Amino acid sequence: MSGADMPLQASTLRRLRHLAATLGPGLVVMLADTETGSVIAAAQGGAHWGYRLLPLLALLIPVLYLVQELTIRLALGTGMSYGELVRRRWGPAASRLSAALLLISCLGALATQLGGLAGVGQLFGIPVWRTMCLLCALIFAMVCTGSYRSVERTAICLGVFELAFLAEAWLARPEPGQMLAQLGQLPLGNHDFLLLAAANIGTCIMPWTICYQQSAMLDKGLTLDDLKPARLDTLLGAILCQVITAGILIAAAVAFGQGAGGQSLDAIPEIAGGFTRLLGPAGGKLLFALALSGGALVATIVVCLTSAWTLGELAGQRESLEKRPLEAPWFYGSFAIMLAGTGVLVSSGINLVKLSIATAVANALLLPAMLGGLYWLACRELPPPLRLSRRYRMVLGPILLLLAGFSLYAGMMGSLG
Repeated sequence: MSGADMPLQASTLRRLRHLAATLGPGLVVMLADTETGSVIAAAQGGAHWGYRLLPLLALLIPVLYLVQELTIRLALGTGMSYGELVRRRWGPAASRLSAALLLISCLGALATQLGGLAGVGQLFGIPVWRTMCLLCALIFAMVCTGSYRSVERTAICLGVFELAFLAEAWLARPEPGQMLAQLGQLPLGNHDFLLLAAANIGTCIMPWTICYQQSAMLDKGLTLDDLKPARLDTLLGAILCQVITAGILIAAAVAFGQGAGGQSLDAIPEIAGGFTRLLGPAGGKLLFALALSGGALVATIVVCLTSAWTLGELAGQRESLEKRPLEAPWFYGSFAIMLAGTGVLVSSGINLVKLSIATAVANALLLPAMLGGLYWLACRELPPPLRLSRRYRMVLGPILLLLAGFSLYAGMMGSLG
């Protein structure tokens, strides 16, 4: 190797190490995005409408990235979380209202995740209450005994199981001609289609994913030097998230109705049954259980941490995973209460599919306020190096307005229908 090549190689290695050290918050939040609610909304969409929702899932990739990229700018540019910025810009009343809406979203999301995991347990004959007790204890122990980085690595490892959905879509062998024919058949006047469109938007861009990534970057200690790898982290995560969601929809479309649609799903075991018929009794059940559990466990961790960070901010103190339980009782106490309370709710026998769709639609209805606040903060609070240019604001503003308007319209029309 020549002397000129050695500095180049050393520089490349430094950049790779920097990228590896920065990766995490964006990838984790996107893996959490492909959670139980996304699985149910995508599976319901595939079963009922075949492949007709695929264009929406593709369009959400750049929008998802643009939204989460604003959280990167705000975290690295201000050193403050979303809740702290709301308090500084609009005062305590607005902060409490924002936190209340976020916690409602988190509660519905957490119930959906634990309900999905309970459904996986039922596939193997495990009672719901036993699954809840075991999961809540293990998740709380993991958080109490680990730093942010260890929790992040655990979440990524769990999220890898979501790739099983891509294998299921490939093995389903969808008919290309049928798929292409349906991509131009979008029944935008149908209330049921709009409801599922709103649900898929509401399980893609959610209040808790926005808040989590901003707080997680602060907890990890990232700085402006980490801007480029943080953006790459988020872009890769956004693509992976929507590709996996599309895989779920494709597999469900084939499993229920051979791509023609027209069917409705009511329970996690019923969804699993379709994949079992598609891939065989042993392989189908195992792949579905691993894929659903991976996303649900990552989302459970993300939702609980978001709730704990939010409650800590309301109390005027930013807590961290770097502190031990006795050093941050508010943080860990909030985490435990969220887990235990939602575990009891799921054990009561609530209908998971209906709860999941309702939560997703509620997220879609809350989206205009959340996106409006995020855009306003990005326009007003960022320092010069990260400030949105006039041209970028003119492009981004209409995109967010269109997304917020369609999610609100689809959620309201679908609910009223």
